[in-house]
Amino acid sequence: MHLIVGLGNPGQRYAATRHNIGFMALEKLAAAYEIELKQKSFNALWGKGAINGKQVLLVMPQTYMNLSGTAVRQLQSFFKTDISNLIVIHDDLDLPFGTVRLKTGGGTAGHKGLASIGSNMGTPGFMRVRLGIGKPVDKSRIEGYVLEPFKGEEVSILPEILKRAADACAEIVISDMQNAMGKYQNKI
Repeated sequence: MHLIVGLGNPGQRYAATRHNIGFMALEKLAAAYEIELKQKSFNALWGKGAINGKQVLLVMPQTYMNLSGTAVRQLQSFFKTDISNLIVIHDDLDLPFGTVRLKTGGGTAGHKGLASIGSNMGTPGFMRVRLGIGKPVDKSRIEGYVLEPFKGEEVSILPEILKRAADACAEIVISDMQNAMGKYQNKI
């Protein structure tokens, strides 16, 4: 079973912010495969279902970004999923807006959600679907920037980015990371 985690912060205040693009992409994936995210336990909102006959667990941690690993570890432990089947969808300041990049393992680049998951899982060696959100010119504004809603042209492009991310996750489950990279890794 694949454990697919979208990162974000719970609550209406954060719903449309850049930091919640992982939640948004996971919701797009859930809708595409008719998986209801209605279970509330393990510090998460989650649902079980299938993508082309392959079992998946879709998860939105409700611990706030910096403690995401707590929910991921609890669900991974309960459902006994293998770390090699963990996919994390997250925002990435180092990529231009509209970019989708896939990789396995690596550092956190200061992303506290990734750091929390790596710490709780005991390894950074999980698959990642990185969604570029760009970054502000003034680096002292980063915290405020990630918690701002998407603006202007970003709003019109966002649905395609979310679909691409959802499709990439599905391809990883159906096929593998290499095929997903070949099909979905690029800038819109």
